[in-house]
Amino acid sequence: MNSLWNFIKEYYIDSIVYKEGYNPVNTLTWALLLILAVVLIYKFLERRIDIDRKFVYANIPYILLGSSVRVVEDAGFLTPPLSYIFMSPFIYMLIFALAFPTLVISIKMFGERYYKPYSAVGLVLSFGVLALLFANLSIINWWVIPAGLALSAVIASMFFAISPKPMRNDLSVLTMFSHMFDGFETYFGITYLGYWELHVLPRFLIEKFGAISLPVVKFLVFFAILYLLDTTDEDEKLKNYIKFVLIVLGLAPGLRDGIRMLFAT
Repeated sequence: MNSLWNFIKEYYIDSIVYKEGYNPVNTLTWALLLILAVVLIYKFLERRIDIDRKFVYANIPYILLGSSVRVVEDAGFLTPPLSYIFMSPFIYMLIFALAFPTLVISIKMFGERYYKPYSAVGLVLSFGVLALLFANLSIINWWVIPAGLALSAVIASMFFAISPKPMRNDLSVLTMFSHMFDGFETYFGITYLGYWELHVLPRFLIEKFGAISLPVVKFLVFFAILYLLDTTDEDEKLKNYIKFVLIVLGLAPGLRDGIRMLFAT
């Protein structure tokens, strides 16, 4: 029993309590749980709504909400053990526990127009958290988010220009934009502001090839993924849903990093 407890403590608990970042064991665990959750949620949603552009855009306020709430913990407004709930991967579960019931209620009450009240709730909550941050913290690095947005927009535009016609759709462009934003915000933080990378594979790339390797590798990897998605005959709902998951995995950490660096927390 002691060896099992030591294993759990070393690879799961300590990484959260001491903010040690991810390791291969907990990375694989969270990845498998994410895949399971993604599959189950898709099975639920595909029978109830069109998973289209409206669905994806309606969820962006909740991505912003999760990133903002994560910075609330970074800024030290919360103390253990409550603060642990607001750290990855539990922050994803927390936002899901809020967003999913709101989505279900919106679908039941408003049918095909569910996306309007659903996104409105997310906007109100995310703006409320942002207002809390701006009211209590000083802006230190004002340039990090505008610079990240600008560079990401340039690369996303280049992606659109060089891509085959099937890839020239707004969800593919948004997917690429999201991961470019995450990559550039990480680059800024590591290169100029003294931050470090939490995730295993990006940390390996940065140690071997420097921080600029992250947006470069992300561009190549996600170009290939989007090419495979957009040039197959797979169901459109499924393709849109996969892009939605990819957008969350890029935009959420990118926004968290950008907001955190904005206030130097």
